[in-house]
Amino acid sequence: MSGPNTIRLGPTERGIRAGVALLRRGGLVAFPTETVYGLGADARDERAVAGIYRAKGRPSRNPLIVHVADAEAAFALIDLPEKGRAAAAAFWPGPLTLVAPVREGAGIAAICRAGAPTLAVRVPAAPLALDLLRAFGGPLAAPSANLSGQVSPTSADHVMEELTGRIDGVLDGGECAVGLESTILGFEDDMPVLLRPGGVTVEALEAVLGPVRALGIVEDVAPNAPGQMTSHYAPGAALRLAAVEPRLGEAWLGFGADPQRGSALSLNLSPEGSLEVAAANLFAHLRTLDTLLDGKGTIAVAPIPAEGLGHAINDRLARAAAPR
Repeated sequence: MSGPNTIRLGPTERGIRAGVALLRRGGLVAFPTETVYGLGADARDERAVAGIYRAKGRPSRNPLIVHVADAEAAFALIDLPEKGRAAAAAFWPGPLTLVAPVREGAGIAAICRAGAPTLAVRVPAAPLALDLLRAFGGPLAAPSANLSGQVSPTSADHVMEELTGRIDGVLDGGECAVGLESTILGFEDDMPVLLRPGGVTVEALEAVLGPVRALGIVEDVAPNAPGQMTSHYAPGAALRLAAVEPRLGEAWLGFGADPQRGSALSLNLSPEGSLEVAAANLFAHLRTLDTLLDGKGTIAVAPIPAEGLGHAINDRLARAAAPR
């Protein structure tokens, strides 16, 4: 139903009511979660969900995450093993998506699953997202609110820049706190399998669940969860990873103590070396440097420690740097 105008809605009861009205008419409304902005549509409405794929230019084989207001709503949609329920109890609401077989009669549009027998579900922690879900009274399919394969949006301005005229509304809740998409966890015979690193670290998962098997980047396989495409989260400019310093003409994305800090084409994810701050800044900094380079040339990226949220940051950078 989206037309030439995209409405920016305030983070108020009136804004939420307007967003709900658009969603109930089969429209597309972007809203902030604690991770990134999601592009929401009624997950029970095949035509509305098809509109997400159309607005984003998203491949139809790439499934969507369904957002719900609480764990009980999630349990009605998917058949979680024991460790899945333990993960839900520990990390919901929060940046964790669980993938499990869809329940018969769940009522979710088949297009959300992209042909898979499983469904990806999460309960977001952002208060505005929860307010919208409760007011809507049903599940919302909501991938990141950007053009497919591009850098994920962490502010309403990012969404408006890319999707104005393609969607109906944006619920403006300011900047996202985590800044990286949710961790996605699947299960094989109750063994947790990390399908995508994200806002909940592997270390935190293993403290609750025991060993978690990492899937890593798998090429040319039909994904059973979002964020598994080899090339993803990519700016127009190329990325050169684990760089010691920028070469002539390159932009620089630093981390920690940084001799390049302060130059015209330089940003630092976290001068103090905080992975939490770096995660929150990653997509916004990539967008800014890409704009300064006019989508051309190269962004050199300093090494990021492979620990905690660093695993998720390095995953996004590796996909952003992959051949397109």
